[in-house]
Amino acid sequence: MSINEKQYLHEMGISTWELSHPERLEGYQAPLLDLQSSCKLLLVSPMCPKNETALMFERVLKSIKLTLNDAMHIEPEGLSSLGEHQLEWVWFAGCEADVSINAKQLTSPLLQDIDGNNEQRRTLWQQICSYS
Repeated sequence: MSINEKQYLHEMGISTWELSHPERLEGYQAPLLDLQSSCKLLLVSPMCPKNETALMFERVLKSIKLTLNDAMHIEPEGLSSLGEHQLEWVWFAGCEADVSINAKQLTSPLLQDIDGNNEQRRTLWQQICSYS
């Protein structure tokens, strides 16, 4: 099930479930998540940005010349099912980074912990500038 489908069901008040350990089912292969070519930044975080953190996320995107339409959120557990992509950036927020992904990488605490914290914002900005 795609992330958009899950979001749609969530908005209708319908819960979705995923297997914690699908590899334990004999013969089961989890479907790969192929990202749209328009997705340039993947936010890997246990929490999706909302309200104030979404505004901060949008400001960071603007600083690297991207929009919300160029970005997508995925939880860390879903990263193993990542298939085809043309990512330029992967931002690991509040989770461990996966260095096997071929893209510019940012690491930070959860977005809610960065918003309003000048030291964390400076650290994130320095990471962004290191790719210039």
